[in-house]
Amino acid sequence: MQQLPKRLLSIDMLRAITMLLMIFVNDTSGLRDTPNWLDHAKIDEDAMGFADTIFPAFLFIVGLSLPFAIKNRLNKGNSVISVLLYIITRSAALIFMGFFHVSMEIYSAAAPISKPLWAVLTTLAFFLIWLDYPETMSKVKRYTLSGLGVALLIAMAVLYKGEDNGVTVWMRPSWWGILGVIGWAYLTCAIIYLLSKGKLSILIPVLIIFTVINIGRHTGTLNKTIFPIGDASSTFLVTGGIIISEVYALLVGLGKTQRLWFIFGLTGVLLIVLGFLIRPYADGISKIRSTPAWIFICSGITLLVFELMIYLIDVKGKKNWFKWIWPAGTSTLTCYLMPYFQVFLMMMFHIGYPKGFNSGVLGLCRSMALSFVLIALVGLMEKRRIRLKV
Repeated sequence: MQQLPKRLLSIDMLRAITMLLMIFVNDTSGLRDTPNWLDHAKIDEDAMGFADTIFPAFLFIVGLSLPFAIKNRLNKGNSVISVLLYIITRSAALIFMGFFHVSMEIYSAAAPISKPLWAVLTTLAFFLIWLDYPETMSKVKRYTLSGLGVALLIAMAVLYKGEDNGVTVWMRPSWWGILGVIGWAYLTCAIIYLLSKGKLSILIPVLIIFTVINIGRHTGTLNKTIFPIGDASSTFLVTGGIIISEVYALLVGLGKTQRLWFIFGLTGVLLIVLGFLIRPYADGISKIRSTPAWIFICSGITLLVFELMIYLIDVKGKKNWFKWIWPAGTSTLTCYLMPYFQVFLMMMFHIGYPKGFNSGVLGLCRSMALSFVLIALVGLMEKRRIRLKV
């Protein structure tokens, strides 16, 4: 593996911006009288809204940061087996959380407890199990709290009741949810990265294979879904981020970082152009259908924004410009889960927003303000060591 430089603050900042926008677009989805381009495009549309660019950006960022995490562990003397176990346990946690949260989509009104209460208790269990407990805390207290979280999660599984076409069902994945998709993609790509030792001569052909699979799925030449990568859209995005990190490391190692601006800029533009070129031949542009045009265009956009962040944060040192959202880049999973508390607690206690804040410009301002408030709250929690560590 190429020796990576110290952690790029630009990756944390790009992750923070993406999380801010993820909270924002999720909250705006319930608003009325807002611009169509802001929302997700419908499944039968050949289109892409602003909201459709957020999740792929997050997957790309997972790839950007993956080499840093794995290389740092290896540099600390961890064996390949211990790193592999770290990858598996981290992926399993994300898949597990995704499985529980996506089950809320078919939660039945006939269940023993209400959906809001079930959602809040389930998310609370995640915190108890995966909280970044301080090393100074006694093992007894730590294990007791984690055990309480496990017991609570088991209780939620027992109490769960879903409904599918009028039939009562237990929890089952219709899809894996955002966290689950990230978990499966991370598992696949991290293992490939570890076994390939980060060699671009292996990673680039792997990216090409994922590209061929995705195109095949959307041109009818490949009819079977491949477990666990599905149509390879998520693994393409993560692998793309990995390759960009490795190219950065290569340029640093050669002392030719000035070439970064041309290489990243050209690659980003070419990916966007490729997306529009393939659009008529591979099922159009669609986030819901995860088409080739969508993954190419979103990869290109994310790469160009990443290049801008490198310039602003790592070159010009403008970290303070973004200090209000910094916790979203360092406690990202905590930020992602906070809206589950906010939304479902409001539902439990029948709390609503004033009428004027549910539509139009005021509604958009409300959603953006809420995003900043939740991130600020996570910042306060982070100072008190209340954050998830997965």
